[in-house]
Amino acid sequence: MKPTNHPPAVYAVEGNPFERDELERVEIGLLLEGLFQMYGYDFRGYVRASVRRRILNRMRAERLPTITALLDKVLHEPGCLERLLNDLSIRMTEMFRDPGFFVAFRKRVVPLLRELPEVRIWHAGCATGEEVYSMAILMLEEGLAEKTKLYATDMNEKAVATAQRGAFPLKQMQLYTNNYLEAGGTKAFSEYYTTDHQYAYFHPLMNDNLVFAQHNLATDGSFNEFHVILCRNVLIYFDNGLQQHVHRLIYDSLADGGFLGLGSKESNLFLPEELKYEDIAPLERIYRKNEWGSATD
Repeated sequence: MKPTNHPPAVYAVEGNPFERDELERVEIGLLLEGLFQMYGYDFRGYVRASVRRRILNRMRAERLPTITALLDKVLHEPGCLERLLNDLSIRMTEMFRDPGFFVAFRKRVVPLLRELPEVRIWHAGCATGEEVYSMAILMLEEGLAEKTKLYATDMNEKAVATAQRGAFPLKQMQLYTNNYLEAGGTKAFSEYYTTDHQYAYFHPLMNDNLVFAQHNLATDGSFNEFHVILCRNVLIYFDNGLQQHVHRLIYDSLADGGFLGLGSKESNLFLPEELKYEDIAPLERIYRKNEWGSATD
């Protein structure tokens, strides 16, 4: 028989998986609400299973017994906040990731960009910048760098700072070189960087035409009109409501005839009904807003 000097609710939670899961759900909700209310970081619309896994990993790393204890530490220790934000920020990226996307971009999009007097490209959710430098290299090789302004944003300040530095682990260069060649690269990839024993440092590409800034897709609005928006492998981490919000933000930020590039696991099938795109390269997830002329074969 259980002792009677403990609150019954404790035993209900410990012995009942449903109530234990419900308590965890409430604690996660409070943590995410605390992050938003106190610091303005909004993860409330992220896919909950992914968020849960990252929160539990951080809780264990901090050697805390509960998510509520993690919330308390986040609210009172800036260092813990930074560590949790790094856990929650998605940074799965590589240079020329999915090379077929860049091949299709060269073939289907670049010919139309040549017709414009200037080109504005937004990398939304740029993480640590690998794909930003990939696009800068592509535009340089296509002779469009001088008239291109490339904006790279992410919600994570630390990731943005890493991207701006342009230094990537040297051990990744073999993979990145293979990706570059498969993506239609026209030079020796090593021409674009110098190395030490640990990092590859990419030369300043496009100089003043490459801008890095913090921007949160969940809470911040549009800040320019763009001819290309790349939001690759970001939306898959958002729930349906946040996806709808971000799609509207992207659509409102695209010029008529502008191009949207999504990730390999994403599509425009679940767009809000009023947002209309034309498939330019559906397998590579490239779409165009309204009519702007015919893409070349």
